[in-house]
Amino acid sequence: MSSLGDDLRDFIDASPSPFHAVTEMARRLGEGGFTELDETDRWRLRPGGQHYVIRDGGSIVAFRVGSSPLADTGIVAVGTHTDSPTFKVRPHHDLTRVGYKLVGVEPYGGMLAHTWVDRELTVAGRLTHPDGTTTLTKLVGTTLRIPSLAIHLDRSVRDGLTLDPQRHLVPVAGLADEPDLLEQLGAPDALGWDLVLADTQPAATTGTDWVAAPRLDNLASCHAATHALLSAPAATHTQVLVANDHEEVGSNSAEGASGSFLEDVLRRLTAATGDTDPQAYLQAIARSRLVSADMAHAVHPNYADRHEPSHTPLLGGGPVVKHNANQRYATDARTEAWFVGRAADVGVPVQHFVTRADLPCGSTIGPLTATRIGIATVDVGNPMLAMHSCRELAAASDVPLMIKAMTACLS
Repeated sequence: MSSLGDDLRDFIDASPSPFHAVTEMARRLGEGGFTELDETDRWRLRPGGQHYVIRDGGSIVAFRVGSSPLADTGIVAVGTHTDSPTFKVRPHHDLTRVGYKLVGVEPYGGMLAHTWVDRELTVAGRLTHPDGTTTLTKLVGTTLRIPSLAIHLDRSVRDGLTLDPQRHLVPVAGLADEPDLLEQLGAPDALGWDLVLADTQPAATTGTDWVAAPRLDNLASCHAATHALLSAPAATHTQVLVANDHEEVGSNSAEGASGSFLEDVLRRLTAATGDTDPQAYLQAIARSRLVSADMAHAVHPNYADRHEPSHTPLLGGGPVVKHNANQRYATDARTEAWFVGRAADVGVPVQHFVTRADLPCGSTIGPLTATRIGIATVDVGNPMLAMHSCRELAAASDVPLMIKAMTACLS
């Protein structure tokens, strides 16, 4: 596996929740000379300044200020999301059934539920304490598990597995006398929590080139975007990375792509770099572009009929440009040509994806961000298999290709 493939695996292992992912991105950016800003402070920015700002722990915007005013050169941004389908721990989570201790959870996002069964699961996220402080947490040692029902007790499973999330997808923590989950986390006094389940098994290699890991959708794009911003040379235009939480559930939050986070940062960037003309921000947006990076569907060898036969991306074939006539992806002729051209400049091959006309199409932060801000956007992503599974599959050789393409766009 390439060294960047190994680094992706390390990045994913360090990021069992969106809050951990943002912390890891901030750590890497900090090592690269970026400093944190607070939304409650007044910003004073200079050309070449490298900064990042975090909203509500799970979303981050990082930027390098260009040498020219934003109104003159605009921005180039790469957008991703930090969340993945999972289970979230409920407020009243301490359950006891027929002598067992269970943890009450509810599904988050469009998961492949059956892939979470019979796997060791870890609890991770954040806790808020009585003094108002918030800490990251990860349950080490004791793990949860959603055990299958033996075939001897339900032979109809041969005809298809049906899982009721309320009854069948409740993880077992042990026998009824096990400590409460918050006690196991060392925080029995916590007043609030955002806790999710994560695959305990570390990210791994399979074959000579592939990465088998949880949360590739969309931590692989967060990883690539972080590398690209750190690698891109300073430019006349301002370079931006945005990673939003809550994409998997519609992005409708203050820190999601439908919220104001990116717009707020861009407006402050325009004003804080000295341009107080009310039209300056709108001029900047009119000159800007966004690469919306979310993982893409590789053609599946066992279900090739579920793919549009003229658009069949392969693992290892390079970044995928995503198209949809009904604007589920934001790509158009101008933004497609821009991305494909920048990729060609650095020798990166490009593939294309279109959903079958008789199947519904997913979406990304791309159309949402384009709609809210008015920024020209292209939707791209590295190809993968088993999207929304507890454990997904991608090619390590695609990792440097996407980083090179993103870096070329930002440069």
